[in-house]
Amino acid sequence: MSTVFSIRVPGELKRKMDKFKGKVKWSRGIKEFIEKRLREIAKEEALKEVDKIIEKLPTLEKGIVGKLVRGDRDSH
Repeated sequence: MSTVFSIRVPGELKRKMDKFKGKVKWSRGIKEFIEKRLREIAKEEALKEVDKIIEKLPTLEKGIVGKLVRGDRDSH
């Protein structure tokens, strides 16, 4: 199902758009822009959520990774 969405543009902009009415499908271009922008916003929101999760993760003491790797190597 589709819905009508209207925007108000300055008269000068509308006159310029009308010059290319036969060459450009304005509704398609605007729809594609909105879809692209929504994808960008969704990605930004997902990254914010990931950042929140990362902030809650416990931190490791300095040098612990090296100790764990050495311990694993020495156990074989």
